[in-house]
Amino acid sequence: MKRVVITGIGAVTPLGANVDETIAAIEANKSAVVKMEIWKEYDGLNNLVAAPAELKNEKEIPRKKRRSMGRMGIFSVQAAREAVADAGLDREKVGSACTGCIIGSTMGGAEAMNDTFELMLPKKDLSELSSMNFFKCVSHTAAMNVSQYFGIKGCVMATSAACASSLQAIGAAYWLIQMGKQDIMLCGGAEELHAIVAGSFDILFATSTHFNDRPELTPRPFDKDRDGLVCGEGSGILILEEYEHARNRNAKIYAEIVGYHTCGSGEHVSQSNKQAMVECIDNTLRSANIRPEDIDYINAHATATLHGDKAESEALKEIFSDKVPVSSMKGYIGHTLGASGAIELIATLKGSERGIIYPTKNLENPADDCKGIQHVMQKQKKELKYILKNCFAFGGINASLIATRFS
Repeated sequence: MKRVVITGIGAVTPLGANVDETIAAIEANKSAVVKMEIWKEYDGLNNLVAAPAELKNEKEIPRKKRRSMGRMGIFSVQAAREAVADAGLDREKVGSACTGCIIGSTMGGAEAMNDTFELMLPKKDLSELSSMNFFKCVSHTAAMNVSQYFGIKGCVMATSAACASSLQAIGAAYWLIQMGKQDIMLCGGAEELHAIVAGSFDILFATSTHFNDRPELTPRPFDKDRDGLVCGEGSGILILEEYEHARNRNAKIYAEIVGYHTCGSGEHVSQSNKQAMVECIDNTLRSANIRPEDIDYINAHATATLHGDKAESEALKEIFSDKVPVSSMKGYIGHTLGASGAIELIATLKGSERGIIYPTKNLENPADDCKGIQHVMQKQKKELKYILKNCFAFGGINASLIATRFS
């Protein structure tokens, strides 16, 4: 099996238009969560906080390419452009058959869907619909628009598994390169913020509702006062590359991916399953051929839901006890759903470069049902060799990935 390394990263997040802006804001302990005054117009929506990303410089994308992109498509292309530039890849190489693209999301562009229904439903009249709206609504809009923008001719796919979407995209790209099917993959995820999205979680009693007037204090992963997730948006894109291919062009290498696993629980559509999480992490460790004690840091999924954080804490406690530092990124940027695995992996890689573990923002008093693991509540300096990234999604879909500092 071929070795797979990460040679480029790019991101648009609620904290910044690129990786450097995002990391600088995390270093400054900033929260991107704000009160969404506009959401008050929706009856029955109890959650009024979110972490929006700023849409800017979109006109740098030629109009001919941009007209099929909603916010999600634009975020994806902007993050992909940064990642490609960071990797030092030329357009000819990216547009060749040796390069593929896998980008996941929870669904298609929410704003385009909303606009479509508002135009179509009152009079059941399709005449006012834009011909490009379909391409903004489709579930593979991010993968489609990135591949069209760069002229990618290799494998193009879209993973759609809610919060596990982008980690599954990275994992699938990893497998393709391992098997020798592609030399380079653009992979990751994207999400677009809208009341439709937040409302879906709100109906399930999964959103934060107690901090609508104090948005900077939520979400609160692992905390005794946690009351649910906060939706965010943006995109995270990584360049994965076959090791010899990267070495031959003297590419910078952030890390090597050495383990990945994804599995279902088959138990409950919305409740996390501790045993399925344990099995997913155990299989990831086996695929990397390392032991639990080899892991130096765990970037948890930890969305601040009552059941989800409890189940993940119990799973981590069973495997690692309190021997490995654990933290979540959700307090800074909210839950970027289909983009979360990629964005949070990127932040972890940048922290690893600096020998830093970023703490769980808003974690002040670990809940009794989340104790027994080593919570990171203050920034830590630590040399990180092996890092574990978890994503656990509705539908009982679990994904875990292990990366190691390149040597």
